Amino acid sequence: MKALLAPLAELADYEEIRKNRTKENGMIQISGCVNTQKIHLLSGIGSGCGYKLVVFSNEEKAKKAYEEYLLFGEETYLYPARDLLFYYADIKGKTLTNRRMEVLRAIAEKKKEEPVTVITTMDAFLDGIISPDEIQKNRIHITGEDTVDLTKLEQDLTALGYERESQIEAPGQFAVRGGIIDVFPLAEEMPVRIELWGDEIDSIRMFDAKSQRSIENISEITIYPASENCFGNNGLVSFLKYFPENETLLFYDEPHRLQETAETVEAEYTESLKNRADAGMKEEGEEELRVFQTKDIISEMNRYSGIGLTTLESKCGLFKVRSVYTVQAKGVNPYNNSFELLTRDLKRLKRNGYRVVLLSGSRTRAKRLAEDLRDYDLSSFYSEDMQREVKPGEIMAAYGYASEGYEYPMLKFVVISESDIFGRKKKKKKRKKYEGQRIQDFAELKPGDYVVHENHGIGVYKGIEKIEVEKIVKDYMKIVYAEGGVLYIPVAQMDLIQKYAGADAKKPRLNKLGTIQWGKTKSQVKKAVQIVAKDLVELYAVRQQSEGFVYGPDTVWQKEFEEMFPFEETDDQLQAIEDTKHDMESKKIMDRLICGDVGYGKTEIAIRAAFKAVQEGKQVVCLVPTTILAQQHYNTFVQRLKEFPVRIDLLCRFRSAAEQKKTIEDTKKGFVDILVGTHRVLSKDVVFKDLGLLIIDEEQRFGVTHKEKIKN
Repeated sequence: MKALLAPLAELADYEEIRKNRTKENGMIQISGCVNTQKIHLLSGIGSGCGYKLVVFSNEEKAKKAYEEYLLFGEETYLYPARDLLFYYADIKGKTLTNRRMEVLRAIAEKKKEEPVTVITTMDAFLDGIISPDEIQKNRIHITGEDTVDLTKLEQDLTALGYERESQIEAPGQFAVRGGIIDVFPLAEEMPVRIELWGDEIDSIRMFDAKSQRSIENISEITIYPASENCFGNNGLVSFLKYFPENETLLFYDEPHRLQETAETVEAEYTESLKNRADAGMKEEGEEELRVFQTKDIISEMNRYSGIGLTTLESKCGLFKVRSVYTVQAKGVNPYNNSFELLTRDLKRLKRNGYRVVLLSGSRTRAKRLAEDLRDYDLSSFYSEDMQREVKPGEIMAAYGYASEGYEYPMLKFVVISESDIFGRKKKKKKRKKYEGQRIQDFAELKPGDYVVHENHGIGVYKGIEKIEVEKIVKDYMKIVYAEGGVLYIPVAQMDLIQKYAGADAKKPRLNKLGTIQWGKTKSQVKKAVQIVAKDLVELYAVRQQSEGFVYGPDTVWQKEFEEMFPFEETDDQLQAIEDTKHDMESKKIMDRLICGDVGYGKTEIAIRAAFKAVQEGKQVVCLVPTTILAQQHYNTFVQRLKEFPVRIDLLCRFRSAAEQKKTIEDTKKGFVDILVGTHRVLSKDVVFKDLGLLIIDEEQRFGVTHKEKIKN
């Protein structure tokens, strides 16, 4: 990592700070730091330390730092805090526990010569967790040479917080069937199947939880606790206890703010505890929850060696400061997508002997950036070798993520991130308002709307009228039927009314009151549904027994393509993408429903799946309910895939008859990779050469037979 870290050696006090970093306890305060530059500096100062523990004031800063620190190539973990205000609600459940236990396991298994970096937040030290000694003492280690008492193993797993299920599906579960025991250890990616012959182990295999098929044989497995306090609240310790005092270097981001944050969380927890007790809402055993005081945590931290990184030279509260240094660093002004501004600035930097590193989150874009600069008479190069030192006057483009750039004026060294140049910081997508209308009550109905009465059929809603019955005035809904029939529905029976939702814009035919017409219609529909249901049962029985096409793992192109997504994926979006790819890479025929509100990124999941299919030579069809939506999706697919040799075509009434004919012919020949269209793609004349993936948007707006036509 010399390309980024070598210039730090020229800082006036750098070697002195490194020399004294772990000589005594307390903090070395370094002021003059700015945002991303703090990660750069701590990576240099902390290199060679066995344990580095980096503490931020909030989760957002910690996540951002974790993403940026991955650039420096060390074994790095993000340890999330538990929300003390909702401790017993366990909102995030096993997901949060799994992430925390993964870090505890990594520390427990750390080899002496391997450095490890953990990034966390200050409030993560407040709640008590199982001690390192308890983890070592109670973990279960099984090798192929062992003999196993199955009953005792079941008891031990239960004691470690594992839940017994008939079939395991998630971490923290186990299942027993005869001489076979399945365990999904927390912090493992896959479950393990242990087959016994009597009390001897016949095999230990990793397997897929969904397909239940074996992946590979392994010689041993270590099973860690599935809970951070599975042995009760006695003996719980702070997370800080996992780090040896004489081998750990702590880094504090704005120490005074860390103290403020922890004290705020502590006060809020104490107040909420009191309020719940006063309201009679206190959970059983809640008063025994081990929560440490901020002053005690900081007192423990002061026994470690530490580095405090601050923007200004300020007081650090209860943190012990043993020496103070200053660096001169500053941020990089954004170029707002102006290549002219960038090249002008780079020419100035180059003329002044600056070493410049340009970082891009995509190798393709980094290479293109270096090429574009050469077109502007700026000598620059792309390099994969981050061990190459950048010389004065050189401009190097490289693959790596930094949320923003930074500059050391005294060192004549600057790092410029892609977001500084193009303003393409990955950002959360703003939630769009749902444009459709959902009837919450009948005040939302307008006179003239078509409605359906459960017993009388389709009529026209004419509004609310007040009618006096037995000297009592009540509100009634007026519904007009064919041939002048009128029905008044009391408000108490409004659950019998639904707003009419037809498949097209044509006006529906009104029913007559007092006839059996509506009853016949319902009977015919019921019979048709039974026929469709029978066909579906047969279809899905065949699909269950059939094997689908097995797609390969992600390619370099797939990774490059996903890196080009200009937004930050949500956790749920990433999970949906992972699950979709897992389905595609298995033999089981995929049939996955992706649910989410408008603007939450469902289309991006579909595009990534489509690109994965196209790389295997398969065709993809994207079926949408309206012409406008078809055009929107077509534009989105074209925009996202414009850097890759993928042909996308559109089939809807926006295209002329000649254009549609050409598209259909090319689709049949296999020239069209992705076809976006309305119901038109379901026509008999539309034939695919090798269809591998069907995407249906707004699937609830299609009939069942429509959706199953292509599947079959």
